[in-house]
Amino acid sequence: MRRKKYMLDSIPKISERRKRAAELTESLLKLLRQGWSPWVNVDDNRGYTLLSEALEKYEKSLEKQPKLKTRQSYGSRLNVLREYIGQLVLPPKYVYQFNTSFVSDFLDWLYLDREVSGRTRNNYRGWCSSLAAFFIEREYISGNPVEKIKMVPEDAKKRQPLTAAMLAQLKKHLAEKHPVFLLACMMEYYTMIRPEELTNIRIGDISVKEQTVFIAAQYSKNKRDGKVGLNDEIIRMMLDMGLFAHPSQCYIFGDKLRHCETKASSEIFRRQWLKVRAVLRWGDEYQFYSLKDTGIRDLANAKGIVIARDQARHTDISTTNKYLQGRDMPVHDETKHFKGGL
Repeated sequence: MRRKKYMLDSIPKISERRKRAAELTESLLKLLRQGWSPWVNVDDNRGYTLLSEALEKYEKSLEKQPKLKTRQSYGSRLNVLREYIGQLVLPPKYVYQFNTSFVSDFLDWLYLDREVSGRTRNNYRGWCSSLAAFFIEREYISGNPVEKIKMVPEDAKKRQPLTAAMLAQLKKHLAEKHPVFLLACMMEYYTMIRPEELTNIRIGDISVKEQTVFIAAQYSKNKRDGKVGLNDEIIRMMLDMGLFAHPSQCYIFGDKLRHCETKASSEIFRRQWLKVRAVLRWGDEYQFYSLKDTGIRDLANAKGIVIARDQARHTDISTTNKYLQGRDMPVHDETKHFKGGL
């Protein structure tokens, strides 16, 4: 609470002064209920832009996002924010009201009322921070209100890596039923390329001589060109299925999981994985992305975490460590034979 004074002692008559005070009180009360604040200067501050208009501009800006999955994800979170605003008794009217209190209440509503996980709540916090950055860039607000809001503890991730027996079972099943999807699974396991990136790889991005695959910056999550090694198993499989007989501009995993020039959505992998998982009777903790977790684990244990980091195109080993659970962490043989002083 802050005190704002309006001096009326220039009005000589007490009765006129009281009349003016009553009029002023009624006028200010209406303004305050509409979201007005005496601390914001209307003339030189864009904070009085309607919040609904600012959110519409943000929604239009999402159309420029190159990745469909990002547009869908951010659009979904925006709809949840609008749902929260719509159920408030006194919803914020102006964009300057997008402050720490408002964001904190929104995150509490998600975490406590809707009972989302700590991970989901923290993801929304990150999204709110990016929304605030959008507002700051347009001078609607002067500072990021999310900076003061802390992360909450997260539960262990539900997704689990596959066992060696499960990998063998998967390979046997797909070799008979769906060789192209088997190639996709092997790419995810051996190259650790993200599903969205996989749908953008063309045959021309593969070098058989170097045994590498190139990921262009425009499709990469970190916005940088990347090149990762292709396992002998993958190269042999590509040659056996006659992949390189197709034109170089064909997508490896195009529409309907075919080698064709029609680009597909990354959803093709998830949809096909659900069918396979049902046949093999695996739990929902085993996802298509589990292949990447498994590949990082197996490569780190076999060749070291640094090699796994580079193959996964992580900027730091701490990121690679997030994919390794305690039982998956590599143990150095040197620690077993070290002769200490005790």
